[in-house]
Amino acid sequence: MLGYLSLCLGLISLLGACQSNQSNQSNIGTQHAIKEGGNQGVSSPSSVLASNAGQSSPAKVNTQQRPNILFIMSDDHAYQAISAYGSNLIQTPNIDRIAKQGIRFTNASVTNSICAPSRATILTGKHTHINGKIDNRMPFDSTQITFPQLLQRNGYQTAMFGKLHFGNNPKGVDDFMILPGQGDYINPDFITKQGTVRKQGYVTDIITDETLNWLKHNRDESKPFMLAYLHKAPHRSWWPRADKFAEFYGKQYPIPDTLFDDYATRGAAAKSAEMTLRKHLLPVKDTKVSPDRYDPRYEPYVNPWDNIKVFERQYTNRATPAQKAQYEKVLSQIAKDYNENWPNMTEREKTIWKYQRYMQDYLATISSVDDNIGRVLDYLDEAGLADNTIVVYTSDQGFYLGEHGWYDKRFAYQESMKTPLVIRWPQKIKPGQVSDELVQNLDYAQTFLDAAGLKQPEDMQGQSFLPLLTGQTHKWQREGVYYHYYEFPGAHAVKRHYAIMTKRYKLIHFYHDVDEWELYDLQRDPKEVNNVYHDASYRDQLAKLKQQLRDLRIQYKDSPELDQQMIERTKNWKNSKNKAKH
Repeated sequence: MLGYLSLCLGLISLLGACQSNQSNQSNIGTQHAIKEGGNQGVSSPSSVLASNAGQSSPAKVNTQQRPNILFIMSDDHAYQAISAYGSNLIQTPNIDRIAKQGIRFTNASVTNSICAPSRATILTGKHTHINGKIDNRMPFDSTQITFPQLLQRNGYQTAMFGKLHFGNNPKGVDDFMILPGQGDYINPDFITKQGTVRKQGYVTDIITDETLNWLKHNRDESKPFMLAYLHKAPHRSWWPRADKFAEFYGKQYPIPDTLFDDYATRGAAAKSAEMTLRKHLLPVKDTKVSPDRYDPRYEPYVNPWDNIKVFERQYTNRATPAQKAQYEKVLSQIAKDYNENWPNMTEREKTIWKYQRYMQDYLATISSVDDNIGRVLDYLDEAGLADNTIVVYTSDQGFYLGEHGWYDKRFAYQESMKTPLVIRWPQKIKPGQVSDELVQNLDYAQTFLDAAGLKQPEDMQGQSFLPLLTGQTHKWQREGVYYHYYEFPGAHAVKRHYAIMTKRYKLIHFYHDVDEWELYDLQRDPKEVNNVYHDASYRDQLAKLKQQLRDLRIQYKDSPELDQQMIERTKNWKNSKNKAKH
């Protein structure tokens, strides 16, 4: 638990780093600019780090009694795309460093697999029906106390850089530079205390530059820090840096066993979801067939606004001419391949083509994330900060990489509900550990507070897993975790559902416009393709799981009545939006 709290403290430190670096970059393929002491120059991420270290080599710091916390989070990073988790898709040596030097959790999960609600749960230590952020549309209850506030009040310096995804003024952080909403990959805008600024360059590099600048120049060495280092990548629409775009284009990846899942044993929810690679991954927005070289007759069912206008907003109207020149060769190759081959492909071949294009860009953005994490880890070593800093790497949720024919998240199935979680704390965590305990993003806040030696508020709903970090596993007990997804009707048409997951089983209830149950034996069916809810041999286990699920709903103050209140809340929100339009 201590290790976890240290990581949180590092996240708060990251939150405050957002004011100093002005990047000016016309070449986002391999170069970016960083403002240092009023002088601007253009150089690669590695050369910037080397030159900065040479100019102001950090003094070795004394060990602090309380740990620093560096909380690193990406957006939609599937555990299947991390080599420490056995991925055959990509090598992630720097994320693997954290795992090898600390602990890797194989059953970490989220309470609600969607961006803003997950982040609200991390900050508050409360389920989304308690903190108010049930989906990406509903407002966050700003009266909620967050763990950065508590750390700040108790002597931590806090900072946040990158993607927060809700609110424009992070609470409890001394310094911040955050993306507005989803933000952009190319020449992104950022919200700072001084107002909104546009940074020239690639978002993953810029967020890292700002993080390093804060650590080098704005950190108060008399205080422990909590630094939140929050990446936009690999969120849709997966725009890689130009050099990574070229490097990964054309690579071929193994096809998931369930890419052509027919959902035979499942009900309406899986069959009606609008997140299939074949029909819902868009040819322009997602696979990057340039609008001027795209023939809409090939996929007439595609919404032209979402398909073309988003591409134009994210790339055509944002990248500079010099930046576009770096992307043009690959964009031309994609368009040529699509126009020459798509009309003659079978439906199966079209699905595979989209899967490969999706993987090429998704994994290219992850490669940049991993490279930049390496820059920050290297600096911690150089500055003498590594031993007393809890470093946490996680994602706001999992993601489908073609499993069940899908991209995106939302469902309580494994690829979405589970999330990567690796933690390093040299002073407390023995290297090379692997844990299958059922920890959740609900637990992060209390773990960070516990590691900092602070009292945990009674209204937080998680459980500090510091004992798992420090080898006191006898002090940890949890048989199952609770999940609840609300954003329906909404994007991707994933129906409302709640679930319980244990190490062996998962029970899901879909409700609102359906009443359907699914039960999976995760030991015998890890890919969750065989719903055994109606299998008589599981009758006793099903009864036990239903009672455990009822108990968890009571424990977390959830109920059928509250389910209905949330449905009405969504209806009222939609009605108010419609009235505002007219």
